[in-house]
Amino acid sequence: MAVFRFTVNGEPREVDTFPDRPLLEVLREDLNLTGTKFGCGEGQCRACTVLMDGAPALSCITPVRAAAGRRITTIEGLARGGELHPVQRAFAEEGAMQCGYCTPGMVLRTVALLERTPSPTRAQILEALQGSLCRCCGYPRIVAAVEFAARLRRSGSAASGEVLHAAD
Repeated sequence: MAVFRFTVNGEPREVDTFPDRPLLEVLREDLNLTGTKFGCGEGQCRACTVLMDGAPALSCITPVRAAAGRRITTIEGLARGGELHPVQRAFAEEGAMQCGYCTPGMVLRTVALLERTPSPTRAQILEALQGSLCRCCGYPRIVAAVEFAARLRRSGSAASGEVLHAAD
């Protein structure tokens, strides 16, 4: 076993564990951050997506040693001051979830996309979410939520509570 230090959702964290242990397991079991979901355990469904230094990472196949010294963001780390992140707000308002199991991974992939591409095309959205499996087949609403989130970010209305919808 070894001690690994990293920042999770803005807070320095430290765990004493085996180097090859999956980051997902450490987040859920050691740090009690259960928003990150176990889906397939093989990196195929993307339900376990977290952001590592701002880029999507599959926590089920990422060994904790790879997170050492890095910044990890989970779904719990997005909301600030009681306000949902614009992407979280867009997913909620567009009804882009049914069971919600895939939602944390989709939201985090969307956050990463909008950081690098503030006005993505539909093709860029589909590419960013490629491989993220929604068992409920809510893809049309998910794409609409990503488009809505991009508009929220551009308009700055996320903090104002202004109501926008996909058709706006």
